[in-house]
Amino acid sequence: MAKVSLPQKVFDVLDFGTPSAERDIGRGLEKYFVESPAFHRVRSGSKTVLMGTRGSGKSAIFQVLARRERAAGSHVIELSPEDYSYELLSSTMAAESAGAWAKHGAYAAAWKYLIYVLVMKAVARKGMRLTKGGGREIHHYIRDNHGAQALGTLSLLVSYLKRLESIKLGPIEAGIRTRELDRLYKLEEIHNLLPALRKVLDGQRVVVLVDELDRGWDSSEDAKAFVSGLFQACMSINGLHPNLRVYVSLRQELYDDIPALYEDAQKHRDQLEKISWTEESLLEMIARRIRFSAHEKGFDVEALERAGDRACWSAVFAGPPGAPRDAAFGYMVDRTLYRPRELIQFCSEALEQARGRGSRLPVPYAAIERSEYGYSAERAKDIAAEYRSQYPGLLSVFEVFRSLPPALDRERLEMLCLELACGDVPTHGTGAWLPFCDPDDLIEILWRAGLLTAQPTADGRFLGSHQVHQLNLAAARRFRVHEMFHASLGIAG
Repeated sequence: MAKVSLPQKVFDVLDFGTPSAERDIGRGLEKYFVESPAFHRVRSGSKTVLMGTRGSGKSAIFQVLARRERAAGSHVIELSPEDYSYELLSSTMAAESAGAWAKHGAYAAAWKYLIYVLVMKAVARKGMRLTKGGGREIHHYIRDNHGAQALGTLSLLVSYLKRLESIKLGPIEAGIRTRELDRLYKLEEIHNLLPALRKVLDGQRVVVLVDELDRGWDSSEDAKAFVSGLFQACMSINGLHPNLRVYVSLRQELYDDIPALYEDAQKHRDQLEKISWTEESLLEMIARRIRFSAHEKGFDVEALERAGDRACWSAVFAGPPGAPRDAAFGYMVDRTLYRPRELIQFCSEALEQARGRGSRLPVPYAAIERSEYGYSAERAKDIAAEYRSQYPGLLSVFEVFRSLPPALDRERLEMLCLELACGDVPTHGTGAWLPFCDPDDLIEILWRAGLLTAQPTADGRFLGSHQVHQLNLAAARRFRVHEMFHASLGIAG
């Protein structure tokens, strides 16, 4: 491994980026973005549903995709958390128990209506004066139905849902009710415009991006119908024309929490792209950000390219005394769940520790050690927060492992889980789920959340859910608390 030295002026401006892709896109994300095979499959349109954990890079893919599509002249429609509110939906819509009111199909129809209207509004801006090719019909519809007093995105969705709800639950004669529902579910208002839209799409491309569906997620009836209906709508819309693509990003926990979504996904598995990272791809991600900062100060980036990613890392971070120069990378990545956001956070905190003490490059190993506790504590809180709708109070379950040995045999772990479920070991806010868990259930939850790793064979290494998607946990005889949690839980070793 070649050795590279960076000047102090690079240290002064070194920036690993922000945890938010929405902010990072304006600071150079597109220049240091890792174009993974997953990104290329999404870019080509062969995959339209991104799945992954929080911080795995789903939003980064969407941000770069939006930039590239706009640069190519495409219309890009981005729907963000401001465009959907689970709390508002739950307070506005009647419950399914109020009558014959199946929400999944209603939300799917409302989503299709909304997305088609947004797409037609986008293409009508350029096609409003066309007299052929479909533009005229679309322009007239948008002008007459969604003009100056047009509803906002969420209001438009809710208004269509309310139309369905009023017929489903209202005092309407059965025959009329059936005809009206059939008209709404078939999108009769805009169905005759779809041939015109296909013609317009022959010469224009439209991309719709629906991101951050986990923001404000409350696991309610309406939230689940909202997301499962969206999934169904996207699969339908994406069949209209190759120049119209609707992309959705989903957190793995949401997918697991919605039975209807899982059932639909079985029919469209070829459209799902699971985002995952390896140690080497995470190293490439950080090295690209180092090179970008060096380039900003006029450093010869080609030298960093030739030296390779590990040499690039070692130019910034020093290893422990007597260890290889790149040993700090192994130490830090072992304290992540292989999510880019985590490694960026850890590196940024170590960098700030070094700057606060007037250090120079490479960042001393002691700065990494000093930053570990704060990083570990924040990650434990964030991980527990990800599961707050399914497993409220999960952080207090994590706390039960405080000061325990890092590795536990199965018998001891099962006994601890049994004591937790029975309430012999106190926790806070877990009454909705913990008492109903048997030890195997709780072990599975803690493994999927990242707290535990498991040793599937006596001579094998401990594996976490971030390393393997499926593992026969029933066969594992030993478990280990993941290193990311050690510092905040006071676990030695």
